[in-house]
Amino acid sequence: MTRLELRNMRKNFGALEVLAGISLHVEEGEFVSILGPSGAGKSTLFQLLTGAIRGEGEMRFDGAPLDGARFAFMPQRDALMPWRRVIDNATLGLEVQGMKRRAARERVAPLFAEFGLAGFERAWPAELSGGMRQRAALLRTVVQQRDMLLLDEPFGALDALTRAAMQRWLETMWRNHRWTALLITHDVREAVLLSDRIYVLSARPARVVREVAVPLPRPRTESTAFARKAAAIEAGILDILLGAAEPISRPSDGENR
Repeated sequence: MTRLELRNMRKNFGALEVLAGISLHVEEGEFVSILGPSGAGKSTLFQLLTGAIRGEGEMRFDGAPLDGARFAFMPQRDALMPWRRVIDNATLGLEVQGMKRRAARERVAPLFAEFGLAGFERAWPAELSGGMRQRAALLRTVVQQRDMLLLDEPFGALDALTRAAMQRWLETMWRNHRWTALLITHDVREAVLLSDRIYVLSARPARVVREVAVPLPRPRTESTAFARKAAAIEAGILDILLGAAEPISRPSDGENR
């Protein structure tokens, strides 16, 4: 079932054209990534989805006009509030929705072990490592039980080793929960590791230049065979981003719906 569908989305800021007709779709339980050059307008697209700004075009969710409240959004930085303990940071989204703090804590507390945060419920954000802070931020995001996750470069600020570990952790968590997710990233390897499909955008004004399927088995392992297949897909995407003409997949019918 198609959950999210965008048709010919356009956005200008005055005379500056940022999005020049973006069309894409995300199916239920699918992990989709958006890749593109810096400044192409990827974050602008998320602002349109959440209702922070308005543009031209059509956005639909489950076949109906989009209501931005359908999303749980995780920004580039963890945005943990330093004056709230970790458990109270994790409950923040629920409290904003009107849930009482006690009820919110009761919903969040059982998830701390699954997110690798058991024993840190009462810690302050400054006492956590970078990876733990990101897990806490993702916990705060998914516990809201929205229909879909929007992930805006969630690991971009981490060092390379921590980022790789977090990517593997997120892939495992996604397999366990089958969240419907849309990820913005600059990291081609990250997109290939996590995604079922990838939309590659042009430089600004952004257009979809290719929709790339990632037909790799899950779980995504460290085996030699997997690494070779993943590397081939990565190389093809880099060629697209750098302007090479050779395609690595044909756009699906859904790309231009």
